[in-house]
Amino acid sequence: MTNDMTQGKIFPILIQFTIPLVLGNLLQLTYNAVDSIIVGRYVGKEALAAVGTSNPLLTLIILFVQGICLGAGILVGTLFGAKDYKTLKREVSTGMISGVVFSLILTAVSLAAAPFLLEILQVDAAIRHEAAGYLRIIMCGLVFNFIYNFFASTLRAMGDSKSPLCFLGISAGINIVGDLIFVVFFSMGTTGCAVSTVLSEAVSCLLCWIYISRRIPMLNLGKQWLVFDKKLFIQIIQYGFVSAMQQSTVQLGKITIQGIVNTMGVTATAAFTAINRIDDYAYIPEQNIGHAMTSVMAQNRGAGETKRVSAAFRVGMYIELVYGAVMGIFLLLFANPIMNLFTHDEATIIMGEQYLHLIALMYIVPAVTNGIQGYFRGMGDLKITLWSSLVNMGARVISCILFVFVCKMGITALPWAYLTGWTAMMLYEFPFLAHRKKEGTA
Repeated sequence: MTNDMTQGKIFPILIQFTIPLVLGNLLQLTYNAVDSIIVGRYVGKEALAAVGTSNPLLTLIILFVQGICLGAGILVGTLFGAKDYKTLKREVSTGMISGVVFSLILTAVSLAAAPFLLEILQVDAAIRHEAAGYLRIIMCGLVFNFIYNFFASTLRAMGDSKSPLCFLGISAGINIVGDLIFVVFFSMGTTGCAVSTVLSEAVSCLLCWIYISRRIPMLNLGKQWLVFDKKLFIQIIQYGFVSAMQQSTVQLGKITIQGIVNTMGVTATAAFTAINRIDDYAYIPEQNIGHAMTSVMAQNRGAGETKRVSAAFRVGMYIELVYGAVMGIFLLLFANPIMNLFTHDEATIIMGEQYLHLIALMYIVPAVTNGIQGYFRGMGDLKITLWSSLVNMGARVISCILFVFVCKMGITALPWAYLTGWTAMMLYEFPFLAHRKKEGTA
């Protein structure tokens, strides 16, 4: 149900809102990891590499769509906090129409361009055909992915982070069972893995639609779902496109790094696939805390509660720092058994451990950057989040090229490149944050 976050103590509100976000993303990461574990164990190293090389491109597309949803959600949160429900309904219908159309166009383009895109990524010719097939099937579910994420962003902006978690949990269960049926029982390989993912996304989309129609009267729009407001569409584009570009910029950097890793051979590619799954478990909750800060601050900004906006930022940063320290310690202690979940190949495990032991020491830095990003999104200042992400990715990619091809650091080049990017990002953001602090809004 919806929740007015302009009243009550900030700390419990942030914690209660953050936990479902974190659990939701952990569920999503779990069924992504299960894809890799099942494919790696029951199909082979080549299949694991095929799934891994497709995922950065898929994530880029999905993050772009999610960025649009996140931007639209900021508008919803501001309107909900201001209690402007009439405009809120028009914003939701406009966002849904434009997003569905965009998703269908993006799907068509991706289906046609899949082999070309994988070639740009320097995917090994031995796995390129398999990777293209996996990519095309997954893209057929993009519209389901958009609808779920749009509804989830809308519900979260209105203070409900629990319902999207429930739907995602059911979807994750279906995906895991589907993997076992299609990959293990029917021996469909990466094709079965992709089919299972699309089916699970369709279910989460359907469950969201049913829930909103029956339980959220404000969003039970009926014929109003066909309302398209040009003025609100421009606002959605302004917020959504900048947010989508920011999300995509991060992933473009990852794709470039994936291309660099692919030059190291199939073993490094397989290790990087497992590393990315593990890294996401550690890093994405930091993003979730930032997203929770965004939702709380957007509602309070809409209600004109400046002091509560500042309080939400301070409390959110404390949570970020504690989480970053705990996760770093966990990965230092358990890097080896975690890598063994993905593969029994000794060379792959060694590469993964080298990476994880280094990156574990650095997680406190992205905890800070994610908190600052959450603040600027909540304040509606998305240009700063976009430019800081560009600075991050630019520094990361340049340093990765230097560390890999000039310094010959191998897989250990990646954590140091990431640290370089995060540090550059903080240096860019701090002056803007200091200016906000002088104004009394940070």
